[in-house]
Amino acid sequence: MNTKFPSLLLVLSGLAFAPAAWAKTCAVTITGTDQMSFDQTQIKVAADCTEVAVTLKHSGKLAAAVMGHNWVLTKTPDFQAVASAGTSSSLADSYLPKNDPRIIAHTKVIGAGQSDTVKFSTAKLSKGGDYTFFCSFPGHWAVMKGKFVFG
Repeated sequence: MNTKFPSLLLVLSGLAFAPAAWAKTCAVTITGTDQMSFDQTQIKVAADCTEVAVTLKHSGKLAAAVMGHNWVLTKTPDFQAVASAGTSSSLADSYLPKNDPRIIAHTKVIGAGQSDTVKFSTAKLSKGGDYTFFCSFPGHWAVMKGKFVFG
């Protein structure tokens, strides 16, 4: 019996799945819950991505006005100031200061069963830079936050 044939099949079948393992990550989905949490505390994006798409899903049962969530990206040193400034804004403004250049990207505030996607250029990002994502709904940003890694 030829033992090389099964070994060859095993190697070839492994190569069929290799491209998925080597694929760059330029699109991410993150979920917010009624328990004021994201399902991820770190998001990694490949350095060779020229555009990133972040989709936020709300898996809870509460409306946006009660337990809404959004996804906001800033440089880490700007995170608390932007989050604090947003508390004086409204739901219609996604609890963010209007036209604030410190905001790299953001989704709108969503409620139960909804989703929103933001696409943004990586031209504003530096490989290895220090970035934080968070939810700007009042009171959420202290616990709903994470690290965004580019590169």
